[in-house]
Amino acid sequence: MRAACRPFEAVVATNIAHINEDECGAPEYITGNKLLTFPHANGKLPLDVIDRLRIDYKDPHRVVPKLISLTQATELGTVYNPEELKAITKAAHARGMLVHMDGARLANAAMHLGLELKELTTEVGIDVLSFGGTKNGLLCAEAVVFLKDDLAEHFPFLRKQSMQLASKMRYLSSQFLPYLGEGLWKENAAQANAMAQRLNGKLMALPGAVIPFATEANEVFAILPEPWATRLRERAPAYLWDAGSGLLRFVCSFDTTEADVDSLFVE
Repeated sequence: MRAACRPFEAVVATNIAHINEDECGAPEYITGNKLLTFPHANGKLPLDVIDRLRIDYKDPHRVVPKLISLTQATELGTVYNPEELKAITKAAHARGMLVHMDGARLANAAMHLGLELKELTTEVGIDVLSFGGTKNGLLCAEAVVFLKDDLAEHFPFLRKQSMQLASKMRYLSSQFLPYLGEGLWKENAAQANAMAQRLNGKLMALPGAVIPFATEANEVFAILPEPWATRLRERAPAYLWDAGSGLLRFVCSFDTTEADVDSLFVE
């Protein structure tokens, strides 16, 4: 955000975006950029939001939208396809805006669609990518990838000021060599996705269970009847996503096994 926006410019995201809901206000505190949030559609940012933005560099009373931030896969486990991404980047660029992708689960999204990483980033017009490794088997390893070169010009200084330059960064960075070079990202994401599908199927088989969002990556959302809701929360670290509806979130990882999933449903 700091690399792409001046302090009086704003970042546009969905109301459930991770940068809005789960960072304790850190993005605004660190960057000074206001977040403008809009209701999501199945976890995704509606395309028409971009056309409705007020972009006026002559009015000093309002922030100016500059950066669109998309989460792939979304916070609800749904996935943007290439056509959706192209439409958003085209609309944003036409209005002089940039597009950032929060790719914490990008590997899972790519495996769901059967695509290479570039087909969801470079080839659809993404300008800057937060490429996640931690949620797909790496240890404290995340990368910022600039697909618009001029944004990277002063980034090493911003990284240092933000206390993100580890003294032994090479040890963290080296994980990306086998991760990308040996296809480990595919192997890990495929396993997580497959286990999420297995879990999804077993949850759907429970009488009265509701699966409100399509399981397209490694997250499964479910509203469950008792005693299953309590039983599964006792057996697995399910997160209570919404107390009002009882919506639970389950996340499968690269080392989740069939036995792990099946053990949740033993009577």
